[in-house]
Amino acid sequence: MRVYGPNATSSVAGKAPTRRAASGTFSLDAGEQPRAAASATAPRAIGGFDALIALQGIEDATERRRSAVKRGRRALDALDALKLAMLAGSLDRAAVAALTTATAALTESTGEPGLDIVLAEIVLRAEVELAKIGMPQSGKIRPE
Repeated sequence: MRVYGPNATSSVAGKAPTRRAASGTFSLDAGEQPRAAASATAPRAIGGFDALIALQGIEDATERRRSAVKRGRRALDALDALKLAMLAGSLDRAAVAALTTATAALTESTGEPGLDIVLAEIVLRAEVELAKIGMPQSGKIRPE
């Protein structure tokens, strides 16, 4: 059978009469015989499957940069949330936890010196803000 368009089909050979069941269930054409199941052999590995999995785990420079920028923006958003919470007069533990988590994610090098410097400055600013409210980098309040 060839398909010539979205609604046009044409059979290569003449059509065999189709048996139709009265109940509307599936039925085979009169000329079509059921095929025997393929031999039951153990499945074989697809060539290069391990190599494909390994390639999916490799990040290129563009992907590394994109994820580093995303982590940096997440840290800046956490800094803004902490700033807004402090301006409102309430210390939000969730904002502190988000900032601590976002800061910890920025330690990985991106391979681009300029981007690494910007991320280091974000980490430094986050550490300063955490120190202002008496929170060390671990996120626990210092005893006074």
